[in-house]
Amino acid sequence: MSLTDLRFGFRDAEQLAHVRRHIHCRLADDRRQQECRYLMRFWWQLGMPYTEVTLEQLRTHVSERKMEAIDMLIAAIRTSHEEIDAWADAVQREFPVIFDRGSGEARGQVD
Repeated sequence: MSLTDLRFGFRDAEQLAHVRRHIHCRLADDRRQQECRYLMRFWWQLGMPYTEVTLEQLRTHVSERKMEAIDMLIAAIRTSHEEIDAWADAVQREFPVIFDRGSGEARGQVD
């Protein structure tokens, strides 16, 4: 299944940006570099007309729990704008914001 049609499923640029923030801040943990790399490729894919990442690559490199969230997002995008909003709400409840230890160390904030 191609992911190149996903960019057409968003209500507007604001909804796309909102979804991308959740992927970046709640799913893409740079301490898991391979997973993060593929999640960020998916982040990019959401607005691109060409293939940045395939579903097979995501399934290979992304944890089961996060892949379930990605599958739900893809289904939501192909269903309705309201389903996308519901996905964002669910991800916000399910996944905490990822604390970037590297930038915390640079500011002297790591415990």
